[in-house]
Amino acid sequence: MELVQQFKAPRKSLGDIDAEATATLIAAAADVALVIDREGIIRDVAFGSNDLALEGYSEWLGQSWLETVTVESRTKIDMLLREAGKQAISKPRQLNHPSTRGTADVPVLYSVVQIGQEGRVVALGRDLRKMAALQQRLLDAQQSIEREYQRLRQAETRYRLLFHMASEAVLILDADSQKVMEANPAAGKLMGAAARQLIGRIFPEGLDKGSAQQVQGMLNTVRAAGRADDMPVLSADGTREYLISASLFRQDNASYFLVRLSALRGEPGAATVPKLKSKLLEVVEMLPDGFVVVNPAGEILTANRAFLDFVQLTSEEQVRGEHLERWFGRANVELDVVMNNLRANGSLRMFPTVLRGEFESVVEVEVAAVSVPSGDTPCFGFTFRPASNSESAKPAGAPHLPKSIAQLSELVGRVPLKDLVQETTDVIERMCIEAALELTGDNRASAAEMLGLSRQSLYVKLRRHGLGDLNSEGDTPES
Repeated sequence: MELVQQFKAPRKSLGDIDAEATATLIAAAADVALVIDREGIIRDVAFGSNDLALEGYSEWLGQSWLETVTVESRTKIDMLLREAGKQAISKPRQLNHPSTRGTADVPVLYSVVQIGQEGRVVALGRDLRKMAALQQRLLDAQQSIEREYQRLRQAETRYRLLFHMASEAVLILDADSQKVMEANPAAGKLMGAAARQLIGRIFPEGLDKGSAQQVQGMLNTVRAAGRADDMPVLSADGTREYLISASLFRQDNASYFLVRLSALRGEPGAATVPKLKSKLLEVVEMLPDGFVVVNPAGEILTANRAFLDFVQLTSEEQVRGEHLERWFGRANVELDVVMNNLRANGSLRMFPTVLRGEFESVVEVEVAAVSVPSGDTPCFGFTFRPASNSESAKPAGAPHLPKSIAQLSELVGRVPLKDLVQETTDVIERMCIEAALELTGDNRASAAEMLGLSRQSLYVKLRRHGLGDLNSEGDTPES
């Protein structure tokens, strides 16, 4: 069975093509073309592009084809040559050639065609490095998606755990229809039904008539203004009093209400936090993310174990009453910016900053925060999650500056201008050196010439930026 579709009338359509024209066609049709005699010796070689010629493969002339490939590819050459004698063109097979520049092997896909009656064959090769690079990028993208999906699943698990273990009734409503989309067990207990039976019902429900009308007005205010003051409401049987709060949020191009009903002090079911921590507080205490509550002045009221680990302390008493600014941010102004934002907007998420430990460690974190203006004592809540690209710990004197120019604008106002200018210079210098090394195939002498530097100056900069292996043979600068 033929592997390719042959010309139907080659003599008529192509005419009398001479050897020079045939050689040009072969060279143009492949990245590399080899003419091999019946002994397996390469008698001629042509390159369709400079990529393989730069590897030094033009020196193959006169060598055995077997000697140009890696050990595991030699059996494939025998198969290609046997198939070339039995059919018009052999089945394509990948052979790996050693790289003369010290990088990974060069994969080439070969097909072999026999020509003439003297046993000579032509091997047509296609460079697979670009395809391999695309496959690697696809694999990296898939792995990145998997990591992001896993992170989202973990976040959803934490949300579900907190949602179901909360002692307060929590409802999520569709903002247009006011139908209950989600409800926790505490909400089901308040309304006298299982939480799953509340799905689809219209809220307000489980409250007396007067309270239901007030709640309806409250939801209309939240829908128009985004927020409204908390208000006390009565249960349908009039025996319990609750404080209801509502907020509006958007998800997947739709608006929802988050409604919370808290039992007021002295009522049946009211939380007795000073005597016994609720399950919700126990969960917060065990969270892997740092959690802190501060008063309007920024003084810490409470903190969980993860936050103590971030700031390298052992007990909550060591941080209680201290100002959060002691550990928060690269510059003192950052905490003021965050708290002003909370006073204006009520919440903040994914704010990048750092937490500084007592023993000079610095951890990059993402901050989510919320303002709680209601109640006897207004406060602010902060959660700290290690950033995905954070380093485990750095000395306090180490610069925490960006690795790309695009990140510099985020640091204006946090880092002195002198440090930003120095970092910009270092980033550009490093990028230019890396580009020169890549263009020259890691040839240090050529890279130095391209950059207009002496070899000694280039080696000094390589050491400063931690680029390359300066101890490898041939890399020692001349004295």
